[in-house]
Amino acid sequence: MKSNGRAASAAVAAAASAVLLLLFVVLDLSLAGKEMLSVQEVIDALLGHGTWANDIIVNGHNVPRIVFGIGVGTGLAVTGGVMQAVFRNPLATPYILGLSSGASLGAALAIMFPVSLIPLAIAQPLAAFVLCFATMVLVYTISRSGGSLIKTETLVLAGVAVSSLISAIVSFLTYIAPSEKMGSIVFWSMGSLGDAGWDEICVALPIIFAGIILMLTQSMNLNAMMLGDAHAMDLGVDVKKTRLHLLIISSLVVAACVCFAGTIGFVGLVIPHIMRLIIGPDNRFILPLSAIGGGAFVVMCDFIAHYAAQFFGVLPIGIVTALIGAPFFIYLLCSRKKEVGW
Repeated sequence: MKSNGRAASAAVAAAASAVLLLLFVVLDLSLAGKEMLSVQEVIDALLGHGTWANDIIVNGHNVPRIVFGIGVGTGLAVTGGVMQAVFRNPLATPYILGLSSGASLGAALAIMFPVSLIPLAIAQPLAAFVLCFATMVLVYTISRSGGSLIKTETLVLAGVAVSSLISAIVSFLTYIAPSEKMGSIVFWSMGSLGDAGWDEICVALPIIFAGIILMLTQSMNLNAMMLGDAHAMDLGVDVKKTRLHLLIISSLVVAACVCFAGTIGFVGLVIPHIMRLIIGPDNRFILPLSAIGGGAFVVMCDFIAHYAAQFFGVLPIGIVTALIGAPFFIYLLCSRKKEVGW
């Protein structure tokens, strides 16, 4: 009976998330500056029957941004769910190992010290990707220095230390940067989906979705690891190997998300938590539902960011996710006794 109830709750959550995703995809496709296109105009543009201007707006600007937003949302949400299970901490995020700081450092270095032979549009995401993954390697190496067995607490502490150091370096680069480069560094750190075209999407999305599939296959092992390393090993899980594989996959997914979009916070915290509160701690349900919910959340925030353009200009999406996610984070801190499965 309990399993049937959980499956029913998961089905309802999946349906609700899919409806929200579809709703905000339609709304986001309709954005045309300060105006909104009608649903019929959007459909005509998608089918190639619309006006020249609507075709540019819908197919040239909105569709790539939305497709990339869905990819980023699913990647960050699933990675957040995995990190919360790996570290047995409901407040863990995809950036817990300092990955966002590493990506920010890569982007800042590319902006500050451009290479004449490599366009910035290529150098910036490439540097962000490389430094993001290198940060994970550094944190893992530091955690291993005390012995072969790596504890999750050691990984978290190493991540906090490395993240603080890298953030200080990024702050220093921002401080000494000329005004035009300072603006680029700050805007990148706030997150944006507008810089991703089809070339970028074709690079990032295969990495993101391949990583998601691999993480979904580890749902049962994650359920065991949530009981503790000793219990997981009693159940036949190679904890050390599984944790390392998940950290590598998660780092690649996060790197693919942030290298073109910048740092978008709270997606990996808010969405898995909502799903966990609805259906319980089973990662077989949490991870796929987080994928749908994460896509819907990011597209919703992107719509809000662009709809606000008539008042403030287009907001960096990271501001919107923080304005929504931070109050939810505070709510979690104030209502921990209501959480389930931890």
